[in-house]
Amino acid sequence: MNKSVRVMQRRVGELQEELGRLGPVMRGSVVVIGTRNKQPYFSLNKDKRTRLIYLGQKRVALARQRSKNYKRLLAIVEEMTILNMELIKRDAGL
Repeated sequence: MNKSVRVMQRRVGELQEELGRLGPVMRGSVVVIGTRNKQPYFSLNKDKRTRLIYLGQKRVALARQRSKNYKRLLAIVEEMTILNMELIKRDAGL
């Protein structure tokens, strides 16, 4: 087996393990609204509408982590897609 194929397969395995450890995900972002009272909200665009939920200070870190996890999920899927496409092209993705 080609060394680069083994490297790609090992990387796919590493990414799959990372997916398993990722934790809860949420698509969207933490936004701060207001000039004086700076209220933290979680913002999500769905069906061409913006949805907001008030977070309060206690839930900001949790929402940010879940949003960060979502962004990492997307990055992992993108990298795995490129690797798996190359492995399939080389008939090594079986």
